[in-house]
Amino acid sequence: MIAPSILTADFAHLADEVAAVDNADWLHVDVMDNHFVPNLTMGPVVVESLLKVAKVPMDCHLMITDPGRWAPGYAEAGAHNVTFHVEAAEDPAAVARDIRAAGGKAGLAIKPGTPLDPYLELLRDFDTLLVMSVEPGFGGQKFIPEVLSKVATIRKLVDSGELSILVEIDGGINADTIEAAAEAGVDCFVAGSAVYSAADPAAAIVKLREQAAAASPHLSL
Repeated sequence: MIAPSILTADFAHLADEVAAVDNADWLHVDVMDNHFVPNLTMGPVVVESLLKVAKVPMDCHLMITDPGRWAPGYAEAGAHNVTFHVEAAEDPAAVARDIRAAGGKAGLAIKPGTPLDPYLELLRDFDTLLVMSVEPGFGGQKFIPEVLSKVATIRKLVDSGELSILVEIDGGINADTIEAAAEAGVDCFVAGSAVYSAADPAAAIVKLREQAAAASPHLSL
């Protein structure tokens, strides 16, 4: 699965930028509040507008404080998958229940430096694990390969039947890094610059998808 991130799109022409990636699996939308991360992007009103024009499911990544207050609203608006950070939530399982009750899939995001082990049991309450391969807050950063050990851990649990969750990765995914991520066990790849900086974003998605499938023991076209 390829999920283009509109963080690197042209915000002056978002409807056109969304239409340019109609062949994607998900549309990744980064919501930042200038509190949890030192950047400010968009909020519920813009997301609701994007939902009216997007033809693929929307994947909302909330880099915000107090996700318990805000996350369910994105699911109510129509987002397919709503992900928030474990570092920002007092009761992640309760937030996940509220997202699901509002009609969305619940995703848990984890920063590169946050250990995975304390949250393994918690993952049973989630549909998606988003492994950050850069520090959240800004696009265009360099991929941190050390996070792939987290991916490999979850892949083993999924393959053994101990856990049922989709593994997503976000940060520095491009033609040079997607194969290593796929080999480690990623299911869904968030790609920003690799898609929107290409002359043909739709063709870039096809190429990334083919690369991932060829490199992965569990993915296929």
